Amino acid sequence: MNQDEFTELLPGLPEEIALECLTRLHYSTHKVASKVCRKWFRLLQSKAFYYHRKKTGYTHKAACLVQALPAPTDSKPIGQPRYAISVFDSVTRIWDRIDPIPKYPDGLPMFCQIGTTEGKLIVMGGWNPTTWDPIKDVFVYDFMTRAWTQCKDMPEARSFFAMGPTGGRVYIAGGHDECKNALSSAWVFDIGLNEWTELPRMSEERDECEGVIIGSSFWVVSGYDTESQGRFKSSAELYELSTGEWTRVDNAWGSSQCPRACVGVGQNGNLTCWAESDPNVKVGACGVDLGDRTLVTGSAYQGAPHGFFLVENNNKQGQNSKLTKIDVPDVFSGFVQSGCCVEI
Repeated sequence: MNQDEFTELLPGLPEEIALECLTRLHYSTHKVASKVCRKWFRLLQSKAFYYHRKKTGYTHKAACLVQALPAPTDSKPIGQPRYAISVFDSVTRIWDRIDPIPKYPDGLPMFCQIGTTEGKLIVMGGWNPTTWDPIKDVFVYDFMTRAWTQCKDMPEARSFFAMGPTGGRVYIAGGHDECKNALSSAWVFDIGLNEWTELPRMSEERDECEGVIIGSSFWVVSGYDTESQGRFKSSAELYELSTGEWTRVDNAWGSSQCPRACVGVGQNGNLTCWAESDPNVKVGACGVDLGDRTLVTGSAYQGAPHGFFLVENNNKQGQNSKLTKIDVPDVFSGFVQSGCCVEI
């Protein structure tokens, strides 16, 4: 990081010491700290500062969850539940909720996709929560300013697609169009440039697939084609970011279940299914890898209470470790549709 870019951060202190002091600020203080002066604002907003904090170990990992909001206690629930984004800190066990997207104050778009890169949260696609029409909206949430920004729309409406954010870009592929036709097309969104670029197509259609970034590859796991709805493939396709080429991987998904939200990555790099990891999360499983541990949610059977568990990853068993149930406040006990790990 070029320290000369930020001079006199703390009067009377050498710049390298002043930088280290600010590096140690918890992310929750950044909004207030950015108001101290313009230099602090530019520093805290910069991509260089984020990567400096990451390199020195001062970023903070948390789980962001698309979660059903509790129904009003004074009336019976009507229609589809409303969803919001919950944030869980696995170290402090503190829960929080992100402010609604201004365009959708009463709840997130249904079945929207979320992901994170460079400390920012991305929400895209889904269905209008009122009309159920597919939407192209793209939003980015900045944890420093705690504000939403609407970005350039997706090039085409698609639902249940794979999504993989990394390095300030968001890769998407598959899903289905407004006529329920499965797709093989793929795109990448550059957050900094606010631009979409079309990528080569996959070798086959993949609806209800799941996206995972593994190393320098964007994996599109399982899915099905238009003529085979509900019969999930065992194969996956990976897009190598450095070469821009797709490769098909046979027998990558050993489960017959839908891969959405429940794909795990084992210690040896193989794909695993959280829904098959423990009887307590057989239905509606969702796993969010937080580094040393993984947050897993799900139910033992249809209609059972939604459970929340932590799995320690720092042993030889890795993803196969025992699930430990955790207590969750009632307002954060709703069904989790999907989730991701944000490194703030």
